[in-house]
Amino acid sequence: MAKLILVPTPIGNMEDITLRALRILQQSDIILAEDTRKSKMLLLHYNINTPLIAYHQYNEHQQLNKFIQLILKYNQVALVTDAGTPGISDPGFLLVRTCIQNNIAVETLPGATAFVPALVNSGLPCDRFYFYGFLPHKKGRKSTIEQLCELTETFVLYESPFRLVKTLEQISLIIPDRLLCICRELTKIHEENFRGTAAQAVQYFQSKEVKGEIVIIVQGKAQYNKTADTKEEEE
Repeated sequence: MAKLILVPTPIGNMEDITLRALRILQQSDIILAEDTRKSKMLLLHYNINTPLIAYHQYNEHQQLNKFIQLILKYNQVALVTDAGTPGISDPGFLLVRTCIQNNIAVETLPGATAFVPALVNSGLPCDRFYFYGFLPHKKGRKSTIEQLCELTETFVLYESPFRLVKTLEQISLIIPDRLLCICRELTKIHEENFRGTAAQAVQYFQSKEVKGEIVIIVQGKAQYNKTADTKEEEE
């Protein structure tokens, strides 16, 4: 019976992959990969020779039926993205949904994803949180940020180094004193975790060159108001 298995891959450190994930990658007939060049580096590192086929945001819509037929042809197909868990701000959702519609078994392995360690490491409340992912590049960006800043719980964003300062400036215009944590290059040698207010973050990142993938964790409105009320009572 045909099966699609979603396999999380390291977000930076090559050691952050499970034994089960390595076994699945080794035993699969083929691996669908967001970027075959990057996935090849992982496979070479672990001496895995399973064939790779490109599956990314530029071909997933147009060639979806082709990929379904490919999965039906084989016993077991793995899906990986460049880093982390497929489907989380990465290609994967369309393929999973279509597999389910075609009665193809789908299995997802637990493993690496960037926002979980960033959220826990932020020191901000994480009993309830809102994950948004990447903001719109243009249309709806400002209104989306305004809506997010009204959330009572902690919220999580992904951002590129090229738009980080712009995003922080837009957040700071609305909630300059709200706490946030910016996690950059998680699990890598140059991992950095900035903690401070939105206004402080703007000043800090304006003065340096930013590289790597970034997760932004922002304090929720309710927690900020609670902290502010506590300070007033103490004074």
